[in-house]
Amino acid sequence: MSDPIADMIIRIKNASAINKPMVNIPVSKLKKEILLTLQKENVIENFTEIGKGVHKNFEVIIKYNNNIPAIKDVKRISKPSCRVYIKAKDIHPLKKGFGLRLLSTPHGIMSDREAKQLNLGGEVLFEIY
Repeated sequence: MSDPIADMIIRIKNASAINKPMVNIPVSKLKKEILLTLQKENVIENFTEIGKGVHKNFEVIIKYNNNIPAIKDVKRISKPSCRVYIKAKDIHPLKKGFGLRLLSTPHGIMSDREAKQLNLGGEVLFEIY
């Protein structure tokens, strides 16, 4: 698989589109940091690590508000073939504050709002609408 982050966010988006309560995603440290940030930003309910050895997965519980998924659409911005970076001064609200951008900063994975408060720029991983 050439882009595991894109695979993860598309799995979550597709599961929420068909109203599945949860989805399984292969484990990695980067995915764990992304899921922690999504949980902190109230985009997913919770996630747990299941399985043993090389067969570990994250079981992600998808968040719904009145049967409407918290994730309606996602867009991968920075790809393995073309990295996209943003400075702190260039971070502006996405979709008038209703969207969310995830950034990989020198202080770890964080949302655009948190990066703006800490005056940090970084690689734009993806956007959630």
